[in-house]
Amino acid sequence: MKTRFLVDPVHYERMTVAELRAAFLVEDLFAPDEVRLVHWEAERTILGSVVPRRGPLTLDAPAELSAPFFATRREVGVVNLGGLGAVTVDGQTHGLGRRDGLYIGRGAREIVFASKREDDPGLFYLVSHPAHASLPSARVSQGEAETVRIGSQADASLRVLRRYIHARGVPSCQLVMGVTDIEEGSVWNSIPPHTHHRRTEVYLYFDLAPSAFALHVMGPPEKTRHLVVRNLQAVLAPSWSMHFGVATGRYAFVWSMGGENQEFEDMQAVDVGRLR
Repeated sequence: MKTRFLVDPVHYERMTVAELRAAFLVEDLFAPDEVRLVHWEAERTILGSVVPRRGPLTLDAPAELSAPFFATRREVGVVNLGGLGAVTVDGQTHGLGRRDGLYIGRGAREIVFASKREDDPGLFYLVSHPAHASLPSARVSQGEAETVRIGSQADASLRVLRRYIHARGVPSCQLVMGVTDIEEGSVWNSIPPHTHHRRTEVYLYFDLAPSAFALHVMGPPEKTRHLVVRNLQAVLAPSWSMHFGVATGRYAFVWSMGGENQEFEDMQAVDVGRLR
């Protein structure tokens, strides 16, 4: 498991492009027949991927957790971004199609990922936070997610937001997770820009064409920087950093948050007139 350390706003101002990318962008997250994990100090977040192509893969506890199994003290959210697959949690199998999600509660001892077809494997993206209580594991399909349309075509920001793990859906201790699709003809996400003073967030961009890219804008409103992001790459957003993005074509992203509360609306909007 790789580790990403916290960066404060003062250090951020002096960072080179390479240093920004090394601190906030996760580029090589998905690999066939591997479990890849990244630990980020903010909220003790772990994000990762499981791509079981030739056979099932087990989510074991890395040495850094000093725990007998991965979910000893943690909860886990999963979204499948690939072909048909399944996640078996302590003997109970949950089938996951493309864009289906799964919540795994604290205390799950064995978590096994499998794909139905070797030539179209599941691409299981996961996010995990420490948990203070044990809640039941639960599957949620894309169709079952709480769905709202936000933004406007006039601002090229029309998008469909689906909440999977949240207070009115699948409950958790602190994890909030969902998927946002940018509609055809729109390009902007998270407009108006905002921060989350009581939470941190992770974006996983996907459904970007091979030739396409996104620009993820971050930092204090008056001192913005950007990251060039490709398909299946993740961006870490600390609580002090405003964030929004734009891309050269249609795309989607998995968003997840952890922190002091689970209120989706708990955000601090940024007047675009402040952006520099």
